[in-house]
Amino acid sequence: MNQTLPMWRRVGIDLRLLLMCALLAVLGISFHILSGGVFLSPENLYNVAQQTAVVGIVSTVMVLVIVARHIDLSVGSVMGFIGVLIAYLQYTSGWSWPAACLAGLAVALLVSIYQGWLTASLGVPSFVVTLGGLMSFRGAAFLVADGKTQPVNDEFFQRLGGGYDGGIGTTWTWLLAALVAVVLVARMLQRRRARQRHGMPIEPLWLELFLVAVPIVVVFAFAAVMNNYRIPSKEEAQGLPIPVLIWAVVAIVLSFLVHRTRFGRYVFAMGGNPDAAALVGIPVKRVTLLLFALLAVLVTVAAIVSIARLNAGTNSLGSGMELYVIAAAVIGGTALAGGSGSIFGSVLGALIMQSLDSGMLLLDVPIGQRMVIIGQVLIAAVVFDVLYRRKFGEN
Repeated sequence: MNQTLPMWRRVGIDLRLLLMCALLAVLGISFHILSGGVFLSPENLYNVAQQTAVVGIVSTVMVLVIVARHIDLSVGSVMGFIGVLIAYLQYTSGWSWPAACLAGLAVALLVSIYQGWLTASLGVPSFVVTLGGLMSFRGAAFLVADGKTQPVNDEFFQRLGGGYDGGIGTTWTWLLAALVAVVLVARMLQRRRARQRHGMPIEPLWLELFLVAVPIVVVFAFAAVMNNYRIPSKEEAQGLPIPVLIWAVVAIVLSFLVHRTRFGRYVFAMGGNPDAAALVGIPVKRVTLLLFALLAVLVTVAAIVSIARLNAGTNSLGSGMELYVIAAAVIGGTALAGGSGSIFGSVLGALIMQSLDSGMLLLDVPIGQRMVIIGQVLIAAVVFDVLYRRKFGEN
């Protein structure tokens, strides 16, 4: 039966993700040509990578929230509230940055568990709960510091946002790229041996090596670009930005949770059929609360990266971010009806969204036109998702 499947399915290629990679490449090349060779320059790609990290961090967990048939419209407001709180505790109250971050995490957990409890225990739709949170916590961000911007001055904390000393350096960047290459090859060989051990058909070795070589080339190319960007006043290149490293770690951890833990299986089961999930003994309420708690953790991480990058906590922090986060998840293949989604897809979705926005900014496209285009891209992504699932019979 396996041999009757198309080759791209037999070798484990996700056609949707492949099309997204092609779209990202087309966007990059097109904007590079239209911008006169600026878009794909090391400096611009370094900035785009940093800017995408915040949305990317939150979109990874938003995938799971949507998969479980929920939504959170308050992530931008909560991030602004927590960001201003952390900055306020450091600047006005004199707390150390670790203590301020832990306090911010505690408040974020209280906020998310409160919203999760209303959804899980009382059955209030998450759309309504978080819509109220979108307004309430944006107001709370103003109340924390009386509307005043709160600067942060700790040098180590500022590195977490990238910037002047926010790269890991060329040596560590190359070492990480090599580590990724080794892991990809090892996983390919492990899967191949597992198929042989269970008597399953395998594809030619050259084909599998080619398929694993492609992402390795991309990883080393990205490392080379990051290592080619040097701030004029510095002697050494920046290397991989710390926010991107944090984003990568978050994506890996979330992928592990999805594919290797009971929690991940429960989330997808709840999204596929909540009633059936409850009937077979899945603790739906507890899993929902844990899911919102996980969202709180990553919103806090995103807030830390944001204020570290801006060197301040501002009341406008995270404004409109919920649109970008949800759009990244949907463009990445997450079904709004629940039950289906991909962490890696959210990474590509975030890159596509930020590349589109940054490219139009380079071309001096007015903000009104940018908003129209980005909104229509989101609609087009949903239309594509519907047609794709209808064509290939996916749930």
